[in-house]
Amino acid sequence: MKAFVVGTVVSVGLLAAAGAANAESELMAPVHQFVDSFNKGDVKTAALAFAPSTVSIIDDVAPHVWIGPNALGDWARDLVADDKAAGISDEMVTLDAPTREVISGDKAYLVVSVVYSYKQQGMAMREPAQMTYALTKSGAAWLISGWTWVGTTPVMAP
Repeated sequence: MKAFVVGTVVSVGLLAAAGAANAESELMAPVHQFVDSFNKGDVKTAALAFAPSTVSIIDDVAPHVWIGPNALGDWARDLVADDKAAGISDEMVTLDAPTREVISGDKAYLVVSVVYSYKQQGMAMREPAQMTYALTKSGAAWLISGWTWVGTTPVMAP
């Protein structure tokens, strides 16, 4: 009987972990598309990860808030201008595993730890941060309807 109980508990645990991994991969798919495309400088492909309606973005780059169907393009334009003025190049965002996810029907909330690395005036910098995403399910796919950057003070990279 003990073996049956242990086996049942282990099986339930494995099924729960498999379900969580599936939900994670579903929610992370548009996030990977956005971040991977950002890292390549490909805003057009990044835009495919976003809901076609109103999108909201909050970031530490002025003007700090972008809302509307052109939010991603406007944010990218402002980021490029800010980076150029600050002497920033070689931008790269590295994603970690999600730290929190909530699925409520066709809406989802996702928190992901990230590291933003770049060069400023030729000096390697890094900024540990979190990105919080709001997602909407469209057919079988999840799309980003908004994201927020919660950064820390950048430091010199080791």
